[in-house]
Amino acid sequence: MPRPAKSGSPNSLRTSAASAPLRYPFSPLHFFSSLCPLCSDLRALCVKSFSHSFFVTSFLLYVITSLFVAGCTHTSASDPSTLTFLLESNPTNLDPRYATDAQSQHIDGLLFSSLLKRDEQMNLHGDLAESWNTPDPRTYIFHLRPSVHFHDGRPLTSADVKATFEFMMNPANKSPKRGAFRLVSSIEAPDPATVIFHLKEPYASFAINLIRPTTGIVPANAAADFSRHPIGSGPFRFVSQAQDDEVIVERDRGDSSLPHSDGGSAAPFSRVRFRVVPDAIVRALELRKGSADIEVSSLTPDIIPLLAKQASLAVTERPGTNFTYLGLNLEDPILKHREVRQALAYATDRGSLIRYLVHGQARVASGILPPNHWAYEPNVMQYVLDTTRAEQLLDSAGFPRGKNGVRLHITLKTSTDEQFRVLGAALQEQWRRVGIDLELRPLEFATVLSDAVKGNFQLNLLRWVGANNDPDIFEFVFSSKRFPPDGANRGHYRNPRVDALTDQIRTEMDQEKRKALCSEAQKILAEDLPYLPLWFTDAVSVHRKILGDVPLSPTGDFDFLTVLPLRR
Repeated sequence: MPRPAKSGSPNSLRTSAASAPLRYPFSPLHFFSSLCPLCSDLRALCVKSFSHSFFVTSFLLYVITSLFVAGCTHTSASDPSTLTFLLESNPTNLDPRYATDAQSQHIDGLLFSSLLKRDEQMNLHGDLAESWNTPDPRTYIFHLRPSVHFHDGRPLTSADVKATFEFMMNPANKSPKRGAFRLVSSIEAPDPATVIFHLKEPYASFAINLIRPTTGIVPANAAADFSRHPIGSGPFRFVSQAQDDEVIVERDRGDSSLPHSDGGSAAPFSRVRFRVVPDAIVRALELRKGSADIEVSSLTPDIIPLLAKQASLAVTERPGTNFTYLGLNLEDPILKHREVRQALAYATDRGSLIRYLVHGQARVASGILPPNHWAYEPNVMQYVLDTTRAEQLLDSAGFPRGKNGVRLHITLKTSTDEQFRVLGAALQEQWRRVGIDLELRPLEFATVLSDAVKGNFQLNLLRWVGANNDPDIFEFVFSSKRFPPDGANRGHYRNPRVDALTDQIRTEMDQEKRKALCSEAQKILAEDLPYLPLWFTDAVSVHRKILGDVPLSPTGDFDFLTVLPLRR
């Protein structure tokens, strides 16, 4: 495991051996460097980032093979009416009643309409619903927009909405989304334009389960093989899918919200070809060659600045909502002390970590809700680097420095992902300055998560993706009623006031009152620190410069494709 150099210079987080990279009698990368500028940049990146890895030789050989197979000659996309979009993984199921992986849900958001959608502040708006109301906390009534049709021409009615949800609620169908509707007692469709949900108990976050792309509406008589040729009512229609290769969709010309040609030579693209390319370096080369048009948040922070140097490419970056944090086990005899948790926060230089480890592609987090959220509270306790304050807190908690300068020993479990391993090494160096000896334990991600659920950890390094976009996350993660397996309070945090607040947040229907409850909860959590917040990762896209400034969603959805004209 590499250890960062001591602080005191802008390069404080670079590994000490970076200035003396491994040397080989003959480096095939020098040969490939002559083929194109990106290869040269990749050579420097490989040596800098992986010179300490036990697997450096195999990695270099893999890069060489990738470069040889992909080539570095500049080509252009063959079909000007098709946008080629690179994905890092295969969409597993395009039936929105089953889709849970990110790629399937992103594409489903283009193919299917939902009752509701949300804006960038996570406020809800109508999608299929022209209006809706809640006459009481257990009843939701939705009135559908008129004249909506599926892509095969059939009208979309309340019967389709009712059938979609009842299918997911039926245990026999084994939908992984069934749990989201566990509080629904019944659904009515009194006329073709009205849908009524009856709940067993008040649940203020119920509507968030009805948004696009979470729950798309399918025809009531959807066949058993619906996922092979899905039919929706969204802005794009399904064309074809080749497993582990590509998905092709095309614009639905009946959707008036989509951009159309202005009558000149510039015209919007009519199709999107989602190509599955698992390797990040190959994705980078495809963009460099011009055989692909765009990717979103699928490249490592190191590769993006290299691609930004290419004249034909541009980078669009905006604040995102994916939350990276340190989980703490509050039943641990060391970490049960709030002073220790606060000392860790004061000993962490998150600004430097963001600057040097993720190339500035993140924003410091003060809590689990992203700053763009309507319920976000900015006026909470903040932790900037202050080693003096950290040492004072450790003294007061009963952990003085020993003769060797060490106050305490703790262990951090993290995945074997290279970025997380380097982050762990950087924390190890930063915390050593205040007398904390941090042991790093890299494990397979599945093991890290399994140990977290079992409470078998002191510290772990994890991310929340998507789930932190609704206030319901406070109960799920911080209520003492939601220890695993009934929730994600893996650190066994207990605070009676937070329990009371999360109970109220779950049932309060008035948004302003709910926001006030969330505000109080965030202030308490910022002082108690059951999590040590690190940052929100930016949404970043590398794309052909001709696309202009891509209007990325902070949640990583593909909605921007509905308003993005391709001008070649």
